Amino acid sequence: MRLLIDGFWGWGSVGGVAPLLLLMVAGAAAAERPINAERPNIVVIYADDLGYGDVQCYNPERGRIATPAIDRLAEQGVMFTDAHSSSGVCSPSRYTLLTGRYHWRSRLQAGIVGLWGAPLIAPDRLTIGSLAQQQGYQTACIGKWHLGWDWPIPADVAKQFKERPKGRAVATDAHRAIWREVFENPIGGGPTTRGFDVYFGTDVPNWPPYCFIESDRTVGIPSEFLPVELLRKNQASNQGPALAGWTLEPILPALADRASRYIRDAAADAKPFLLYMPLTSPHTPLSVNESWKGKSGLGLYADFVMETDAVVAQVLDAIEQSGKADNTLVVFTSDNGCAPYIGVDALEKQGHYPSGPLRGYKADAWEGGHRVPMIVRWPGVVEPNSRCDQLVHQADLLATMADLMAVALPDDAGEDSFSLMSLLRGEDRPVRESAISCSIRGVPSLRRGSWKYIAAPGSGGWGKGGDQSQPVQLYDLAVDLGESKNRAADQPERLEQMQALLEAIIRGGRSTPGPQKPNDVSVRRYPAAP
Repeated sequence: MRLLIDGFWGWGSVGGVAPLLLLMVAGAAAAERPINAERPNIVVIYADDLGYGDVQCYNPERGRIATPAIDRLAEQGVMFTDAHSSSGVCSPSRYTLLTGRYHWRSRLQAGIVGLWGAPLIAPDRLTIGSLAQQQGYQTACIGKWHLGWDWPIPADVAKQFKERPKGRAVATDAHRAIWREVFENPIGGGPTTRGFDVYFGTDVPNWPPYCFIESDRTVGIPSEFLPVELLRKNQASNQGPALAGWTLEPILPALADRASRYIRDAAADAKPFLLYMPLTSPHTPLSVNESWKGKSGLGLYADFVMETDAVVAQVLDAIEQSGKADNTLVVFTSDNGCAPYIGVDALEKQGHYPSGPLRGYKADAWEGGHRVPMIVRWPGVVEPNSRCDQLVHQADLLATMADLMAVALPDDAGEDSFSLMSLLRGEDRPVRESAISCSIRGVPSLRRGSWKYIAAPGSGGWGKGGDQSQPVQLYDLAVDLGESKNRAADQPERLEQMQALLEAIIRGGRSTPGPQKPNDVSVRRYPAAP
């Protein structure tokens, strides 16, 4: 059976016996190469839980938080207005940004990588780090990983090691002996095994172990349970082993200082460098340093956004001071929307809307869950103070990097990644015809042009509302960016086309042109059976 899906031809069979391979020609890499003969340095700054409307230049009418550094970056580069993460939550978005592959093709069908979870990225999967390494780059990851490790936890002590006490827990000598047994060993499966020469960060700042990790070792051996006082008021969220005297406020400044030092040292080397800097902010813990408390006049979360902006400024200053700014590509974006539990109702009452004009927040399939700020600065290539309204996705970073390095991706890499090179050069034509982003529960939302299909009623996440009498949703974002009018009932043919396209992308194992590839697991389908 041959299917015409709103302009795309694909091959399938009745009953779904033979998988459907969907060819999508939009987004082929631009033939031109960068103006600079020298390959650019690359810095990717990845904010955590920063909403589309939390950046002033994205939300001038309904935003009240000052973000001068990020706004200045937009003035120096291109601001993408229709950019998306792979999910409304953390780990799946990180997987996709690093691999150029939708996260739901992996084992992570919903949620995030859990506490003490195993690595999500397969050892042989190409990442932006390993691609850069292959092309002679120095590479570093500094910040929050949250993609799993091979924690060296012996089976006979795993239960006690992983216990999650409540209240004022006191570490015993038995706890300390187990923690020493684990943390004196290297931790496998982390960033230095997935394409990065060096790593420094806290993995997940509101989860144990409460210490820094450098390369594959903890910096010090945890010996106490985190004090219960640090588990309240949007601070840490899981009890567990901590360094004595560990506090949360120094984390973000330490990452900024380490990133600045790395840029200075790497710039002194003849080889180009790639820095992937996944920030720990403005995600909880809302561990705002004293010099930033009260600066926004809107509360701790807004203060933390301002402190995050200052870290961006520090990193940009380091690039400038290194003398490499003219040949450094900078990407700034966020893993998902603002978390509603940080007090969005209070912010909105004060006139600040963290999702701007969008519906929903973190965890949702609605736009506020996964439409995110995305700014790219690349002197000599990207026109300053420009804007791009084309549909783009964080999966596209891998193919873009391959394009600027003038290398072809292998068939088993970047299966959902389209090069943005033509858009960075100022062209205004689509590079991808579809994009998929999911809610925390795994509910997919599919974009095709301006139309958006959500395979469930409601948000698919934490957001409330939605017409529960309609099993699915269909919106035309060109005229209804706030997703207020569900068109599923009056657009049955388009709805059927969108559903067929989603199934085709799932079955093909890729959304880019190329041979059909297997997904890692049987992909969960929606709408879910009652």
